[in-house]
Amino acid sequence: MPARAAEPEQLAIMVGGINKLIYLPARLAERLGYFRDEGLDVELQSQPTGIDGENEMLAGAVQGVVGFYDHTIDLQARGVEVRTIVVFSQVPGEVQLVAAKRVDTIRSMADVRGKTLGVTGLGSSTSFLTKYLAQRAGVPSTEYTLLPVGADSSFIAALRQGRIDAGMTTEPTVTQLLKAGDAKVLVDMRNVDGTRAALGGTYPASSLYVQTTWLDAHPREASKLARAFVRTLRYMHTHSAAEIAAQMPAEDVGNDRELYLSALRASLPMYTADGRMPADGPPTVLKVLAGFNPDVKGRHIDLSRTFTNRFVDGVKP
Repeated sequence: MPARAAEPEQLAIMVGGINKLIYLPARLAERLGYFRDEGLDVELQSQPTGIDGENEMLAGAVQGVVGFYDHTIDLQARGVEVRTIVVFSQVPGEVQLVAAKRVDTIRSMADVRGKTLGVTGLGSSTSFLTKYLAQRAGVPSTEYTLLPVGADSSFIAALRQGRIDAGMTTEPTVTQLLKAGDAKVLVDMRNVDGTRAALGGTYPASSLYVQTTWLDAHPREASKLARAFVRTLRYMHTHSAAEIAAQMPAEDVGNDRELYLSALRASLPMYTADGRMPADGPPTVLKVLAGFNPDVKGRHIDLSRTFTNRFVDGVKP
């Protein structure tokens, strides 16, 4: 009898908003067949925020999360060991927008006193970053309101309805609101220069992180995931926005293909080419979190335990 082909290994990964461009490598790896090439059957699940994905991982419902690296620091401060094994973006890809009707009164983060600021969720990376930007501008968190409004259509509705005066979101929502004239850019963290100006360094953000106990028990699976994602990042650096968009499902591209392409072109500079953690990244993220997060402030954080380049470094050119 002919030998039966081995069944692919099944893994579940939670994505903090699967149609956000900051997390595009997850969907693209699936569409390019790179998980399958590694003998993996990866189920990509989606939650509206990174904090939801984190909770699913800690509950054991998924093996990994595609979310922001800063969660690994926050979790270590709370006694949970999590490591990023592939870094997708060296900057947050987030943009602080101000509603068009508020541009005369909110010209910088120093003007957010008494205002309502939209974030995807309380405890999410958008809330971390919003608090830091306001604090850096001299506005303590007691002098404005954070309102969780989700992402995509719910964020757009909150801005248009006046429930938020400003808010932090990602592409393609940013380009959609700018094109419609509903918002203006207040802080742009879609590229390295803008991020360094806002935060003082690169800010590794979108990444794949897993619990350290899982990683120690499954180095083979981690290596396969790393290879699939590094191949994806290399693809993104050697193909045009139009070629990348052609790989994506229709529901991600939406009805306005030109808008999607414009948003994607604006986002491409943020992605890493090799999945490695930038050297100045972890200290910048720790500085941001220690500025206001009571779990992190004043605590010793061992940054070497929040990420590893071991698996991406093992991927052959």
